[in-house]
Amino acid sequence: MLKVAQPISSVKQDVTLRVGGITPLTTIDYPNHLSCVVYCQGCAWRCRYCHNPELIPTKADQSYDWQELIAFLYKRQGLLEAVVFSGGEPLLQSALVLAIETVKAMGFKIGLHTGGSAPKRFKAVLPNVDWVGFDVKELPEFGDAIIRVNGAAQANWESLDLLLDSGVDYECRTTVHWNLTNPDRVLQLAKTLAEKGVKKYNLQIARNKNTLDESLRSDEFAYSMIDKETRQQLCAAIEPLFKQFKWVE
Repeated sequence: MLKVAQPISSVKQDVTLRVGGITPLTTIDYPNHLSCVVYCQGCAWRCRYCHNPELIPTKADQSYDWQELIAFLYKRQGLLEAVVFSGGEPLLQSALVLAIETVKAMGFKIGLHTGGSAPKRFKAVLPNVDWVGFDVKELPEFGDAIIRVNGAAQANWESLDLLLDSGVDYECRTTVHWNLTNPDRVLQLAKTLAEKGVKKYNLQIARNKNTLDESLRSDEFAYSMIDKETRQQLCAAIEPLFKQFKWVE
């Protein structure tokens, strides 16, 4: 049940979160909850398979200012159960901490989609987050090549440790583009995550449209492809490692 929310007049006015857009209603971005997704503008990483490159610049035109967003959420009290902060990368903005506190005080559960690019800020927001969709980019030794930022893989895995230690509900996921990895490496990544104690894991197959790295784009297939037999073998090897596993296209 939603909490009794504070009136809009009492909502903090000094939040400066840059918002690139919203999805007003979704059932897939926070499991088993009707939610709204807030796309935070800006990302410090340059993942080759990124399919939302328009959210990478920090100074792109905003689709929503803070008060417009709060007015929208105020009208959805009693209808929406949760608000998911996504990106871009929400942790890039220091304003995220206050934004989450403000929206949670309105009575919504808080979801967060992140790759953990800023471990200290991630640790600061976790106490007010109810669910995390966490992007594990690659095995640590290959992560920087995918993200194209030196030291990014270390931050990614440090934040994963913070998440697992926090007790916050979560789902880990890895976006896979088969031009950038191979089934053996994906299986080793899954085994490494299982050994760390990850219980819920998704493999998300990368889209070929609008990728940040133009060399990965394809007009022939909507998603990066491997043959059916290899896919079945990989799923059979990974599924027993986790309490919950999904292959997502």
